[in-house]
Amino acid sequence: MRSLGLVWALLLTAAVQAQDAWRDSLEAYWERINAAYRDTAHSPLKPEDRAVFTALERFPIDPAYRVQARFKPAKSPVPFTMRTTTQRQPVYVAYGTLEFKLNGRKCRLTVYRDAVPRPGLETHLFLPFTDATNGEETYGGGRYMDLAAPLGATVELDFNRAYNPYCAYGGRYSCPIPPKENHLPVAVRAGVLKFHD
Repeated sequence: MRSLGLVWALLLTAAVQAQDAWRDSLEAYWERINAAYRDTAHSPLKPEDRAVFTALERFPIDPAYRVQARFKPAKSPVPFTMRTTTQRQPVYVAYGTLEFKLNGRKCRLTVYRDAVPRPGLETHLFLPFTDATNGEETYGGGRYMDLAAPLGATVELDFNRAYNPYCAYGGRYSCPIPPKENHLPVAVRAGVLKFHD
């Protein structure tokens, strides 16, 4: 019995350490973004907003928005132009779909890649989405997440990493508009909040 208790204690310790490591990784991720937004060379913020900027406002970290999704590769994907906030027409292909449960609801998102990958970004996958928080708690135009190819049969989606397109901060940016198929029927209260200048 004593050895069983030791096993449970070790498992609990490992779980706590894994949770701490995840939180640390998440905080480091957002600090890299905040540092870029403070940097005059890379920031999407207007000069007057950057002058008072310290960090992006986010929902509290919530492990409930870190989910396991089942990945299904796209069969014979056809290149298409994704709408943007300008006349620019970037060409993407569907890389596959991700199916998962969030807030007790079945959800599905399509993940995309550039039809012609840019040098240095050959493994980059793009996951734009909208949800029930848009326009109120979060940016009306939706939010983005990034993944890296190749994807296995099971993919971790961490909505605590959801970020805004540059268009959320003003300026003359051309931002992809999430396709209608990528609307989630739930409120994703994780990741970055609407920017208030």
